[in-house]
Amino acid sequence: MVDANLAPLDPAVGELFKAYDIRGLVPQEMDATTAYRIGRALVAFLDVDTVCVGRDMRVSGPELQAELMRGITEQGANVVDIGLVSTDTLYFAVGKYGYAAGVMITASHNPAGYNGFKICKEEARALSLDTGIGDIRDMVVSGEIGVPRGPVGTITERDVTGAYAEHALSMIDISTIKPLKIAVDAGNGMAGKLAPAVFAQLPIEIVPLYFELDGTFPNHEANPIEPENIRDLQRAVVEHNCDLGVAFDGDADRMFLVDENGTFIGGDMTLAMVAIQMLKKHPGSAIVYNLICSRTVPEVIEEHGGRPIRSRVGHSYIKPLMREEDAVFGGEHSGHFYFRDNWYADSGLIAMLTVVELVSERDESLASILAPIDSRVRSGEINTEVADAKAVVDRIEAFYAAQGATIDHLDGLTVEFDNWWFNIRGSNTQPLLRLNVEADDTPLLEEKTAEVVDMVRS
Repeated sequence: MVDANLAPLDPAVGELFKAYDIRGLVPQEMDATTAYRIGRALVAFLDVDTVCVGRDMRVSGPELQAELMRGITEQGANVVDIGLVSTDTLYFAVGKYGYAAGVMITASHNPAGYNGFKICKEEARALSLDTGIGDIRDMVVSGEIGVPRGPVGTITERDVTGAYAEHALSMIDISTIKPLKIAVDAGNGMAGKLAPAVFAQLPIEIVPLYFELDGTFPNHEANPIEPENIRDLQRAVVEHNCDLGVAFDGDADRMFLVDENGTFIGGDMTLAMVAIQMLKKHPGSAIVYNLICSRTVPEVIEEHGGRPIRSRVGHSYIKPLMREEDAVFGGEHSGHFYFRDNWYADSGLIAMLTVVELVSERDESLASILAPIDSRVRSGEINTEVADAKAVVDRIEAFYAAQGATIDHLDGLTVEFDNWWFNIRGSNTQPLLRLNVEADDTPLLEEKTAEVVDMVRS
């Protein structure tokens, strides 16, 4: 018989439960006991009869998965184990096969010592701190989980990678794809399993980098937003005369592109290119973008007959807004891309395929497609640790309001002038202010970035 309630845990365990997922160092912060309790608590909170479970290649994954599944089954639900998969494959499986909930065991782009859990309910609707992760946290820490909903559940296995590859390919017109050469950096992450299943069905030659699944990340961290982690990809694109390059993060739900010259392309510019293709297929549709994206993004959406909708940062805001507005597509500067016809879930893979389709149909290089679009310059995210974030932001707002700036508070503080703008917002998890600046030219960007940074740090 399973104990209805368990002994309380150290309250510090609660710090593992973040805004969008559960994550920490294994075994110092996250261990088998935590995984077992999370399994039980998510069944108790969601009151579900079946949970789809997948994991990435991290070394701690097998033990955490075993204990999570033990918790799920002892709380009276069945498990469908889909094995080693990317996070977007897990979301696909939950949406496609109608599972009541899903858990992906991953720490995404974090270093090798970390692991964690991303949880969703039916239709791949991800849980956030406000919509379930906080409740599960309280059960896990207190031990007050309650009696099982039924007898001990069963575990069955299912292979879904092939089905997800077919689904992703169904989002583009394969007949238009030209015989391109693409360098793909899987970063020893789950793209190493997923990419071959997709590219095998396209007339594309791939130059594979680090396709071996290895949770120790022997080549570089699987976090492509950091410049040092895409240098090998940039070099490979140039050396092999590739048409473009793509780098995935560890759980392969995010991706970033480099053009044929090895130049890194920001997530917002990829968003703009995907938007062009989506609006060609779905004229007049709404497209959601987060407010850190370049001003270019809403301009491109409007130019191609779409309806741009500005959102706060984070999938827990973007996905509900997409459903509300029946948006065909949504994206973020951070390399997250969401598709209505993919249960509004992330898919770096579908975004990449859509850009490949655009390059093929236009019969132009990535750099030449971007040249007329990508006319502004951006600072990238500048993070500063501050003691009193509110006081700093209030001072900055007062300064620019006096200069006649347009100001809004949709997410942090956004300050806009005709030829430049910036957003500054607090981190969800750390005592940091995150600053992003965009300007019409480099001298102005440098001047204004220095001006704002000085105000933040003074």
